[in-house]
Amino acid sequence: MSNLLRQSLNGAPPPPRPRPLPLSSSALSDLDEHSSSDSSTSSVDSSASVNTLRPSSREQSAPPGHWTNYFSQELYLDQEDERQKARYHVYLTPPTDVQKGPLFICHHGAGASGLSFAVFAKHICQRLPGAGILSLEARAHGSTVTDIETGNQITDFSLATLTSDALAMITLTQHHLSWPTLPPSILIGHSLGGAIATQLAVDYALGHALLGYTVIDVVEGSALEALAHMKTYLSSRPTTFNTVDEAITWHTRTRTIRHAESAHVSVPSLLIQQPTSGGKFTWRTDLAATSPWWEEWFHGMSAKFLAGRGAKELILAGTDRLDRELMIGQMQGKFQLVVIPEAGHFVQEDVPERVAGLLVEFFKRNDRSALVLPPKVSELLARGEKV
Repeated sequence: MSNLLRQSLNGAPPPPRPRPLPLSSSALSDLDEHSSSDSSTSSVDSSASVNTLRPSSREQSAPPGHWTNYFSQELYLDQEDERQKARYHVYLTPPTDVQKGPLFICHHGAGASGLSFAVFAKHICQRLPGAGILSLEARAHGSTVTDIETGNQITDFSLATLTSDALAMITLTQHHLSWPTLPPSILIGHSLGGAIATQLAVDYALGHALLGYTVIDVVEGSALEALAHMKTYLSSRPTTFNTVDEAITWHTRTRTIRHAESAHVSVPSLLIQQPTSGGKFTWRTDLAATSPWWEEWFHGMSAKFLAGRGAKELILAGTDRLDRELMIGQMQGKFQLVVIPEAGHFVQEDVPERVAGLLVEFFKRNDRSALVLPPKVSELLARGEKV
């Protein structure tokens, strides 16, 4: 999609992640103005460990934009095998009732971070108290995967590898929290994350726990067309920022992100400070390094989206069009389509409350625990009722 290139890939290479910095009063003014697969195939082994960071009640209140205002836990999930060493990074608010859920599992787009779902997560919990949110971060976007022998980061951004990483994060989170089973879950993927969520659904990776999946602002046909302009887009955006405030202002003024709070929360996580360049900030993710896999991410996505198990929802910004395969599928009632014309490519950041409302409704329509089956004929006869 055209927006995929102009707005999508806001770069982001790996923990420890710098904490979001409070904005200056001038930056705040600018913002106001612009206002499978099972677990055995995910290479999980007994050496996996988890480091959990939780806010202390004795600490001072977190500044605006800090992750603790949106999630209850930040997890670093360590996993090692004979070939690689991974440290996965996720944000989590567990569901109150694991048996009932729901757990909304979110995956960001290329160049973004788990905090692109932060404001969305806040609105989910306001609308559906007790719901859980798990926001994953891909390798080189907050998670790191290194070669066990050399210690160098493994440069593999294939869809299969990114999907395996996502499943590993979900499985490790389940093990860490000692959930006997995965809660009833909704997969949510934005852009590249939509391709990963779709692949998880096609692979039946979450088994019966998956209620459905929602793909945000990515359609195979327009995404593949847009890739031709990707390198031009990457060369046209700034390579460095003097301050975090400057980066936030750039995102809002270019309308890459159209919601002030969303930009304040997510943009700092896209950057890393470089002491060797006078303390300037650069993109955390080298998106050019992912270019060999761009076409593979989206090729065949429409067919997989329609074939995956579970309820399906597609949320698009106003400039996107369905390709022929999806148009036929929509006419056949195979998925729900929602178009939000006021949003840019980062739909869940531009209109987080609207998207949260759509996802809560999507869950309620597909909540199996809410199904009420009619009584059996034998039961009616036993009660002496006419049939």
